[in-house]
Amino acid sequence: MNAAVRHHMSDLGRRVEARRTHLGLSREEVAERSGSTPGYIGLLEEQLPSPGIEFLVRLANALETTVQDLTGYAADIAPGTGRAGRHATMAGIGEAECWQLLDDHGVGRIAVVGDDGPEIFPVNYQVVGREVLFLTAADTPLAKAAAAGVTIAFEQDRVDEAFSQGWSVLLVGPAHGVSDPATARTLREAVYSTPWAGDGRDVLVVLTPHRVTGRRIRVQGAPGDGAGAGR
Repeated sequence: MNAAVRHHMSDLGRRVEARRTHLGLSREEVAERSGSTPGYIGLLEEQLPSPGIEFLVRLANALETTVQDLTGYAADIAPGTGRAGRHATMAGIGEAECWQLLDDHGVGRIAVVGDDGPEIFPVNYQVVGREVLFLTAADTPLAKAAAAGVTIAFEQDRVDEAFSQGWSVLLVGPAHGVSDPATARTLREAVYSTPWAGDGRDVLVVLTPHRVTGRRIRVQGAPGDGAGAGR
């Protein structure tokens, strides 16, 4: 897609494309799931600003999300504002599934102990093997932690607002910087995206976790609870 077309993408179109790409679906597959055509999905992603609500519901179902998320209605609302689900249970997540849930990149949270005590902040991350990579600025608490080789914590989670369930994954281990130019270049080439916070974040930090744990909250009767439809 050229820059001129992308310039005219609506907010909805960008969210649809991002969600489709995250799921690894083609336009043809989304069209089949939503009862549409590949051409219409392409038009929606590139140009069309406001399809009808009936189609939006079908599209959200096809993309395994909600109309609110697709339209950006909940973009600035803190997650988890609904009531707790009935008959909810919590169970641990095995290490292998924790890595699967992290996928290969995304946005999570880092916890470090800074000059003024514990600090938590969001970061873009990239999974390479069984390590997690971050790009940060030289004067950040994360860069200082890496220089000192201290232990940090990294957390990622998802919340299903409609059913009051979700999961979280926690990685704990030492952080270290990468000084070898060849190794740093190889790792940078593996990074999916530069930090969303902007330029000037070129310090490469690697987390090598010695503890990988996760928890999942399920609600009886909700999708993925084991008794109904799979997630």
